[in-house]
Amino acid sequence: MGWQRPDGRQWDELRSHSFQRQFTQFAPGSVLARCGQTQVLCNVSIREGVPRFLEGTGRGWLTAEYRMLPGATPQRQEREWLKLSGRTQEIQRLIGRSLRAALDFSILGERTLIVDADVLQADAGTRTTAITGSFIALADAIATLLEKNLLQRSPLIQHIAAVSIGLIEDQLYLDLNYPEDVAASVDFNVVMTESLELLEVQGTAEDGSFSRAQLLDILDLAEKGIKDLILAQKVALES
Repeated sequence: MGWQRPDGRQWDELRSHSFQRQFTQFAPGSVLARCGQTQVLCNVSIREGVPRFLEGTGRGWLTAEYRMLPGATPQRQEREWLKLSGRTQEIQRLIGRSLRAALDFSILGERTLIVDADVLQADAGTRTTAITGSFIALADAIATLLEKNLLQRSPLIQHIAAVSIGLIEDQLYLDLNYPEDVAASVDFNVVMTESLELLEVQGTAEDGSFSRAQLLDILDLAEKGIKDLILAQKVALES
């Protein structure tokens, strides 16, 4: 029979997901992204000016911060203050790299977009939910600049989304929750554009190995999930 998904989904089915826009009052872009039991608050702020290495170029910048709040997991985690864990640094760099691919910085001008992804509740897939939800918050922040006539046209050039895939008992599964993430012998996170070009592939064999054929199947399954997530992004932005 193979692995039975705890929530009864099919092997190629995403968790239920939603994107609640304008979740907070003050951030130009604010989205509560829900993916199954995972919830990530994605805020985007705008600051005039850019890092020193970009000054005078006329180009903008995007940076990201990621945190897991103390009550996001069954056992309380200590807040990360001055010293960030390696995991936190890795994830926030991934978020930044991914979302920078959505923008033409020459159109943005010398402004910095700051993405804050705060995990309120974690049930696996926090980094992929953060990327997918933060794109919507980013689009809303850009819309604010356009409404204020601070930009003449949008620097957004493409949608970005991310999803996880795991190999459990020689079967691939899309969009893992925590029990599946723990059970997976191979675990992947994939980030793609709306044209299904790859931005990042993070994958490792936790137990054993995987074949080139399985890698291609993983990427095919990721494409399916990301198509659905980008459609959900577009529906959310039209609502």
